Amino acid sequence: MITVLLAIFIPFIAACLVPFVHKFLTGRKIGWFVIIVPLLLFVLLLRLVPSLSHGATYTYTLPWIPSADVYFSTYLDGLSMIFALLITGIGSLVVFYSIFYLSEREAIGRFYTYLLLFMGAMLGVVLSDNLIVLYVFWELTSISSFLLIAFWFHRKQSRYGAKKSMLITVTGGIFMLAGFLMLYTMTGTFSLRELIGMRDIIAADSLFIPAMLLVLLGAFTKSAQFPFHIWLPDAMEAPTPVSAYLHSATMVKAGIYLVARFTPVFAGHAVWFYIVSCVGLLTMLWGSVNAVKQTDLKALLAFSTVSQLGMIMSLLGVGSLAFASSESSHVALFTAATFAALFHLVNHSTFKGSLFMVVGILDHQLGTRNIRRLGGLATIMPITFTIALIGSFSMAGLPPFNGFLSKELFFEAMLSLKNANLLTMDSLALLFPIVAWVGSVFTFIYCMVIVFQSFLGKVPEPFPGQRPAHEAPIQMLVAPIVLGSLVLLIFFFPNILGTYILGPAMLAVYPHLGNMEGLVPEIHVWHGWKAPVFMTLGVIIVGTLLYRYLRYWKGVYRLGVLQWTLDRFYNGTLLRMERVATRVTRGYMTGSVRDYVAYIMLIFIAFIGIGLAGFQQFVFDFSNDAPIEVNEGVIVFVMMCSSVAVLFARSRITAIILNGVLGYSIAILFVVFRAPDLALTQIIVETVTTVLFLLCFYFLPEWRAEHRAVSMRWRNWLIAAASGVIVTVVALLVQGHSLYPTISIYYETASRIAGGLNVVNTILGDFRAFDTMLEVLVLFIAGLGVFSLVKLRRKKGVDRPEEK
Repeated sequence: MITVLLAIFIPFIAACLVPFVHKFLTGRKIGWFVIIVPLLLFVLLLRLVPSLSHGATYTYTLPWIPSADVYFSTYLDGLSMIFALLITGIGSLVVFYSIFYLSEREAIGRFYTYLLLFMGAMLGVVLSDNLIVLYVFWELTSISSFLLIAFWFHRKQSRYGAKKSMLITVTGGIFMLAGFLMLYTMTGTFSLRELIGMRDIIAADSLFIPAMLLVLLGAFTKSAQFPFHIWLPDAMEAPTPVSAYLHSATMVKAGIYLVARFTPVFAGHAVWFYIVSCVGLLTMLWGSVNAVKQTDLKALLAFSTVSQLGMIMSLLGVGSLAFASSESSHVALFTAATFAALFHLVNHSTFKGSLFMVVGILDHQLGTRNIRRLGGLATIMPITFTIALIGSFSMAGLPPFNGFLSKELFFEAMLSLKNANLLTMDSLALLFPIVAWVGSVFTFIYCMVIVFQSFLGKVPEPFPGQRPAHEAPIQMLVAPIVLGSLVLLIFFFPNILGTYILGPAMLAVYPHLGNMEGLVPEIHVWHGWKAPVFMTLGVIIVGTLLYRYLRYWKGVYRLGVLQWTLDRFYNGTLLRMERVATRVTRGYMTGSVRDYVAYIMLIFIAFIGIGLAGFQQFVFDFSNDAPIEVNEGVIVFVMMCSSVAVLFARSRITAIILNGVLGYSIAILFVVFRAPDLALTQIIVETVTTVLFLLCFYFLPEWRAEHRAVSMRWRNWLIAAASGVIVTVVALLVQGHSLYPTISIYYETASRIAGGLNVVNTILGDFRAFDTMLEVLVLFIAGLGVFSLVKLRRKKGVDRPEEK
């Protein structure tokens, strides 16, 4: 279906148009043009929801590199639909919010160009069926997010956060690509749909575990899982609309999508379950514990995002056990965990998006988001307070908000692990719900910090903000109000979401079950007095007590163990790499051309020499060589003499003449070999080169002999001799070995294929036309660069002293 393909390309087309449209729609007006893109795509995708709920899927394929099995294939099913709706729906609200958030003095056109690039890249990730195409869009999300995070590039922290996110996510993406190539090696296909159908073949291959680990590495780095989460808090230096879009609803969910998409391929193996669930739970606990100690509201939300992503990831890990279970009752329990993951995925996007926008409003209206400088805002900003209350209580898992429903399902999923055959020890099965409960307690605490320390209490006198406190304009409140309303609507009507959105996604994760029957549990606000309810009550009681006495125990964060962070390791590693690189660079960047040539030759000798030693087939075949005539021997002897004589020349003129003798001797050799075209070309090139040498060297100082130590002379002689020997050996070995059939037979038909009688001319003009075109393009780009520099210099008046 071409609509799916257009959903990917429309944002890129709009991004290209923004710089031109911005000339007519100046300032914030360009936002009204941009908002059409996500809104239109959201409506188009929403129209497909009914058919998807009945099991339909939509595909479209365009050939890209067919010889490498790379096709631009799109695939829209229930799983990709969830993410596509979040990308376009939240994207529409973020664009609307940004219209009134960004200042007229900002580079608004550039901002929306980057935002549309990111939107298109994310849609490409979730709608691609080909792994290589998915990888291209995956890395494009890293590049576009780098540009968005560094939007305020004049700030040091913005540049630092952008570079950090780029390094970590791109590195993970490269490992993920290696995993994709392993999957291709196992199956011979890059298609995701075909990979799912070849699940048994993949599981039996020796590359199964390495491919799984590499794919998970890419997913964990993108979704800020421990220990790769360190990039997310620093990425909060981006403008708040970027944080609300990238770091709550889209980019950080890409890793979640990848794990869910590859669950049918890798799930059922114990390694997949343990890594995904344990890393997810550890991330949840680590993020929630670190969120409590933050004093910046945006940093607090960053760590809370890390925690919530870990929670979703752990649920996907538990849900993978459905592939290893045979009893239908156990399968239903574990599929319910995946349902909870997808449910909380949507819930998190709603309440976290609204909270980010609330923090943006506080920063925009008050000039500060420091918790220690806030308080008493509930009466001054009642609407903002209401939105913050809804979002925070939903994240804490309290009724009547959608987070309560998914948190109950989360507890139920953790408790269901006692039925897993993989967990034979009761103590290990008990560890998962304990960690989940402790993480939820800290989640409750930092949610109370947001509400009570920012909005309740006394108003500081004088108010420490840079601007007088007052409610935000209604335009900035519309987007968070919509998200807050969704938080309440989903709580009261959760089964609509479950039937039409989450159900088709569940079928995509569990295609072997055949239909959605039993995959979509009935969501009830009240499940009775069961273990999840008591766990929630325990979270509320313990969380309230810990928050009440927070000032008494918060000092534990100053302990040595809790002060240690992975940021120090990251910064220290970068610093050590820079120092090593500096030392290495200073070692070979001596400023001497002789040293540079020596280094190049040594690397050449080392690599080629090792290759020849490993080859171990020194066969020199001279049986097919033509006899050397006397005239040919004389020409070669002259060439050898001129080459050696250049080394002993005492002036540049002599060296140039001897070099010319060498070049013209080659031309004479071409004549002897009956290649007049080559001879003519060689003569022209040699003549032009000699003239250029004479013109250039005329302006250089006299050539003075250098007095070098005997050891250096011997070193140079050895390097030169070794290089010559290796080149000679390689040339002679080539005659005795033919690893591939010759292609010269193809060029014998040049007169018929290209219409030219001269093989050399047809090769250059026809067979290598594309290569020649690229060479010309390179020269053209270089010329543009020189022209631009000259124009820039003239513009600044550097070459016009009369105007100074």
